[in-house]
Amino acid sequence: MRDRIGLRWLAALAAVALLSGCTQVEGAPGPLPQAEKRVEPPKDPVELDVGGERGSAGVVAAGGMPAPYNYGPTVLVEDGKYRTWWCSQLPGVGPPGDDILTAESGSPDGPFFAAGGAPAVPVFTGQPGAFDGMHTCDPSVLRVDGRYYLYYTGAAGDHAHGNAIGVASSEDGLAWRREAGGRPIVLASREVNRENVYGAGQPSALYLDGWFYLMFTDTTASGAGWNGAGQFVLRARNPEFTDQLQALTERGFQPAGAQRSRSVVDAFSADWMWVPALDAFAIAHQTSAGTTITFWDRDFTRHPYEPVVVPGPWREGPGLVRSSEGHAPASTVDPCGTVPVDVLRATAEFPSPTDIRHFGIDVAGADGCRTTAQAAAVLDGFAVPSPARTVDVVRAGQRVRVERRSVAEQLVTRVLDERVPALDELPVAGTIRSAAPALRSPQGAVGLLDDKGRLWTVTAEVAAANGSPVTDVSQQEWDARTPAGDLRR
Repeated sequence: MRDRIGLRWLAALAAVALLSGCTQVEGAPGPLPQAEKRVEPPKDPVELDVGGERGSAGVVAAGGMPAPYNYGPTVLVEDGKYRTWWCSQLPGVGPPGDDILTAESGSPDGPFFAAGGAPAVPVFTGQPGAFDGMHTCDPSVLRVDGRYYLYYTGAAGDHAHGNAIGVASSEDGLAWRREAGGRPIVLASREVNRENVYGAGQPSALYLDGWFYLMFTDTTASGAGWNGAGQFVLRARNPEFTDQLQALTERGFQPAGAQRSRSVVDAFSADWMWVPALDAFAIAHQTSAGTTITFWDRDFTRHPYEPVVVPGPWREGPGLVRSSEGHAPASTVDPCGTVPVDVLRATAEFPSPTDIRHFGIDVAGADGCRTTAQAAAVLDGFAVPSPARTVDVVRAGQRVRVERRSVAEQLVTRVLDERVPALDELPVAGTIRSAAPALRSPQGAVGLLDDKGRLWTVTAEVAAANGSPVTDVSQQEWDARTPAGDLRR
């Protein structure tokens, strides 16, 4: 938040310590007792290849001349557009304190603009009288089941462990409604009083296998470092973190209530994402070399890969470019073997962090399509040639066979030139023939019928490309068809 100058100074000390060889994670599990040792010890972390270093020529996102600082971005890539939300302050917007701004671009290199050509628009600010009455900052945005969720740091004032984490939701990412009754969903644990009085905040959220995961700072946790650095993890079945709430401990995920003694990385202001091609979590945090990416396996038992670094200047924590559910975007060139890692981060301080720029690398050496489950996750939204001389579109853990390649190309990110053997085990949900019948509902929805008579929702352009005659039907006729899925990108 805006008053975190002390926190940022301590973060820099933590970053130097990390780079100088401090690899033991605070709170990580120690050696197992003799009786519990695994028969086969974990493999050594794999060293990944890094290349494709890139970056913007200058600043990509800012609140304009009135905004004294711009930092803490979260970035979603949706339908070829990059949407970012970040922490700033605009005169005359809500109570004095941190606000959350948003803008979008067709490239991570920007420039990012809001509707109407403004550099950004404010979309979230303090609510007088509430826990977030003065500051709303450090946004982390997801989109799950068609709804956006904003996790943020809120505070009614400055200092004294007053920071807490709230959540809001939105249909469009612009107009937000506070959830959980406007109350915080994570408070400082107050297990240890340290000189750093920040409290709980800097959330980063992702969604995986039906769980909402939340990583955050808590300078009062027992597992934090001497300066309050540390990242703690909760997960739950709902976005308000009340359903089946669990905390990551030395014994894995346990029902919440125990002390926050397990930190996954010794850092402040971190971001993370799930990487299907690596079958691992990737945590982005700042060190003196740039943005270091630390990897954890699905159960947080080991580091499956050596860390990699996105180099370049920085002044405040990074925002990873992620998919709507907080996953790594797939490479359009080599989705099974390469992972693009891109971040937006503040690079200057005047006197607070500002000048958000883009930096990125390509991480190669993944074996992302070695199993059926992993290939289905990595290639969701791609297509491959099928043995039946059709094209298999991969969606939601199944294959949809499309007779016309030109139609498949409109449904996916890319049609790969070669089959992926691991996908052969995926079920074939149906085949959409050339000129298959198309239906249009009274609301304008268009669907193609597959060889089983089931309805796949597509765009009108896809139906036309398939040479399908479109028949207008009543809502009753539309509802009588078995819905097979949504193939719109």
